[in-house]
Amino acid sequence: MSSPRIVFAVFPDFQILDLTGPHEVFTQAGRLTDGAVVDTVAAAPGPVPASSGLGVTPTLTIDQVDQADGPVDTLVAVGGRGVHGACEDRRFVDWFTRTAGRARRTASVCSGAFLLGAAGLLDGRRAVTHWSRCDRLAEQYPGVTVEPDRIFVRDGELWTSAGITAGLDLALAMTEADHGPEVARTIARQLVMFVQRPGGQAQFSAQLAAQRPDRAPLRDVLDWVADHPEGDLGVPALAARAAMSERNFTRVFRAETGRTPAAYVESVRIEAARRLLETTAVTLDAVAHSCGFGTVETLHRSFKRSLGVTPGEYRRRFSAHA
Repeated sequence: MSSPRIVFAVFPDFQILDLTGPHEVFTQAGRLTDGAVVDTVAAAPGPVPASSGLGVTPTLTIDQVDQADGPVDTLVAVGGRGVHGACEDRRFVDWFTRTAGRARRTASVCSGAFLLGAAGLLDGRRAVTHWSRCDRLAEQYPGVTVEPDRIFVRDGELWTSAGITAGLDLALAMTEADHGPEVARTIARQLVMFVQRPGGQAQFSAQLAAQRPDRAPLRDVLDWVADHPEGDLGVPALAARAAMSERNFTRVFRAETGRTPAAYVESVRIEAARRLLETTAVTLDAVAHSCGFGTVETLHRSFKRSLGVTPGEYRRRFSAHA
């Protein structure tokens, strides 16, 4: 039986990390298990420039993939600023559609989701892309359900990931699905990854999601909130910490962060609770108190409102301790 073939589709101005990160994961998985062949494929022979200026010489052209013996196991579309030009290359897109039809599964990294859309693979499916492109993906391909608050999304044998480094999480999740968690953990350790993130994690933290304030006192308040989710984080206490009146603090906070103090505090507390639910076996009561929710009922309401699931459901889905 021939070894599985992993095929990465590249194009001019692709994002180099979209390729090299997942490529390394699959290469290591092949060495540890089934000897998978990992190919980089382009429309024509010769070096393909990445957006950084680095060039990659593909191992195959799309015509050679059509003529190669054996099936394609996994087809992966990388992203990058050149993806929209690639979507206009009818020959390249038609090849991608044909190859996806005979592959066991198809995936995209970052804005590679647009190539999946151009190939007609997103209608009726759930997907994600880089947070800055989610609105455009939903507008350009209205048949897709975009889930912007995800690291990666699996819908059957169609996998999509968020921006750039999330491609590593995607590839590790695929490796775990194929070869089990121990192989995936071995590769993660070899790559010195702090933790393999589950697909349901947010693309960025609450602090990154908010605009960073220009004023130093507000920046200090954001740092305080992140470090003390269990504390008194009401407007009076936060305004006093910023040495501002409550009314002025509320006005300036929203103007500089794009969010109300209450909304920001809740997002930080939910993020802290998610970490505990994912990485510990402490009770929901302990999670609620240590993250500032006070009661399990309040924690439950916040999770349902923000994430659409209960804390218990979230833990069962994403925790190794469930």
